[in-house]
Amino acid sequence: MAVEKLKLNKTELKAQRDGLAKYEKFLPILQLKKLQLQIVLRQLEPRIEAREKALAEAAEGIRPWSRLLSDPEVDVHDFLAIEEVRVEEDNIAGVEVPEFDEVVFREAPYSLFATPSWLDAAVETLRQLISVREEIRVLREKEALIREELRTTTQRCNLFEKKLIPEMKENIRKIRIFLGDQETDAVVRAKIAKTKTQQREGLRL
Repeated sequence: MAVEKLKLNKTELKAQRDGLAKYEKFLPILQLKKLQLQIVLRQLEPRIEAREKALAEAAEGIRPWSRLLSDPEVDVHDFLAIEEVRVEEDNIAGVEVPEFDEVVFREAPYSLFATPSWLDAAVETLRQLISVREEIRVLREKEALIREELRTTTQRCNLFEKKLIPEMKENIRKIRIFLGDQETDAVVRAKIAKTKTQQREGLRL
């Protein structure tokens, strides 16, 4: 792609100044967004770790009675089918992210007399495990969206700070020097022309 040559005139000087003003105005907004996203990530990471720890502890807690789940009299999986994972939408620094609400399980009616006595407690515990697992999944999805937005925002900040703004400042400097030199040359030429005119007039006298 061909690089457009800088035009050394007053129109281009105005365009460069306007562009610089726009970028310098927009950069603090990007920097604030970047900071907000970084703060949210710092808050999100320990939250995910805490939920993962809770999941691991809960899973360890069912180990002593997990053998009951292989009871041929009842298939516990019938009571763990997910009907819906409910999430709400939130907006963080302009990014739409999911917020976990709850897991809705498909109801499976059963007879209290025809099923083992431990079933109710087991189903409740396992549903809690699944809910925590789904909450972690939604939190990870939220984290990924925020990280991607942070990556994009950081790139844009760097583009403004390290390329566009310095380039425009340098362009403005070049144009001003060129226009200044032109003005100086014009003054010198005017003085020379005036001196020559005066000399010619002197010779006529």
